Amino acid sequence: MNVISAVKNFFRKGGASLGMVKSLTLVTDDERIAMDPSEYTRINVAKKYYANDFKPIEFMNSYGDKRTRKYETVNVTKLASRRLASIIFNEGCKVEILDDKKANELLESVFLDNEFYLTFEEYLEKWIALGSGAIRPYVQDDKIKLAWITADQFYPLHVNTNDVKEAAIASKTTVVENDKNVYYTLLEFHEWKDNDYVITNELYRSDSADSVGVQVPLNSIEEYANTQETATLKGLEKPLFAFFKTPGANNKMLESPLGLGLIDNSQSTVDAINRTHDEFMWEVRSGKRRMIVPKSWLKRPNANSRYRDNETHPPMFDPDETVYQGMYGADETIGFHDMSVDIRVEQYSSTMEFFLHEFENEIGLSQGTFTQSATGVQTATEVVSNNSMTYQTRSSYLTMVEKTIAQLVDAILELAQCGELFSDGKARWTGDVQKVNVNIDFNDGVFIDQNAQLKNDLQALSANALPIKQFLMRNYSLDEPTADEWIKQLDEEKASEEPAPSGEIGLFGGADDGAGTDVDESGSDS
Repeated sequence: MNVISAVKNFFRKGGASLGMVKSLTLVTDDERIAMDPSEYTRINVAKKYYANDFKPIEFMNSYGDKRTRKYETVNVTKLASRRLASIIFNEGCKVEILDDKKANELLESVFLDNEFYLTFEEYLEKWIALGSGAIRPYVQDDKIKLAWITADQFYPLHVNTNDVKEAAIASKTTVVENDKNVYYTLLEFHEWKDNDYVITNELYRSDSADSVGVQVPLNSIEEYANTQETATLKGLEKPLFAFFKTPGANNKMLESPLGLGLIDNSQSTVDAINRTHDEFMWEVRSGKRRMIVPKSWLKRPNANSRYRDNETHPPMFDPDETVYQGMYGADETIGFHDMSVDIRVEQYSSTMEFFLHEFENEIGLSQGTFTQSATGVQTATEVVSNNSMTYQTRSSYLTMVEKTIAQLVDAILELAQCGELFSDGKARWTGDVQKVNVNIDFNDGVFIDQNAQLKNDLQALSANALPIKQFLMRNYSLDEPTADEWIKQLDEEKASEEPAPSGEIGLFGGADDGAGTDVDESGSDS
């Protein structure tokens, strides 16, 4: 930072204190944002649990000294959100636009450039852990890119539990200036004004990570030097972002459109799991084998002496031995004692299993997801046949994921119609977004017993209750053109088969010349 910039920042701070320059402590301090700050306090707590970010444990040792040690936790928030994300969405998912080839080709190219199918599962895990998230398409170098947003970056402008059509998106950047960290926050407001879609960019600077700071020009840092302060887009019908929230009502803030994270209604249970695990780990460490022996038993010859002292004992134990601990006093009084303490494995295991079952119930997973159930670890087939809680929870999440992906497709197509965002001024797609037919195949193979499906479909095919094309597409993952090609090849092979020799027909009652011969009940020719 040069001297002129330093002087400008000084006057901005002074202007902010006088109300001349806009200053924010929290993002929610902006009057356009109607969200309660407590919602983001809740999200930050969920973020700490997801990151497994806990303070060290303070304790008093046997001498009364205060000590600290690492908190040995089990990151069940990460485990659960990862498990849910993997069974809800995987790279086998297929999103396509039907009845519009050009729109579908555009969507495929955007998804390919942004590694959508891989990245979506990764961010879905974060969204589930924190409760909400969003995707925002934007144009860069004449290509449509995707920005992935977590719950702590997304601020709805209106409190509406039905839908989110206007929002602010916060992006924080850390820059080193004069050997000191300086924090810049870009606030990107998406608003509807007189049927126009208006995007407003504001940059704030702060010396503290806990404060948004004072507003500064966008060219204060190179990253936003070419960013426009305001962009007005006409003719749009849908917002240029897709919003995701976890299923279920927000019981922490009833009017909030944001979803709840995994720990919001299970924090005490997660704390109990972590505490149980930490205490067990400490007991394992404290319960290692200890043998008390007289101190004289552990005496060694004086290493600095030129001659070995014949009055001291030579080493009698392995030099790497840690079991024996010396105690001062008369040898005959101290003697030899085993001071080892039994580790309460069974008690801790049953306690941990109890709390894990509670956690599974609270977040909507079947018992046995993190522990072994009474009937053993369930297979995918058992999950479906038992109509398990995991399957029902997955179905609820799929509804929200499908809604988010549909919103993203709309946003991409809306953006593609804005020719002014591309260097040649030409739109990449023109059409009616409202009439686009989006098909999402989640590839539910993880929840389908493929062998059972094949057996049932074969029976339906034999009974002429299932078309052969559908049979091939369902059981061999074929698309429609490939299935048609298979059917064509089957028909050709049947047509090329030679008819049975005429001599064989006579063996079954037919005449050699092909004429039929009737036989009466007595067996004679009629």
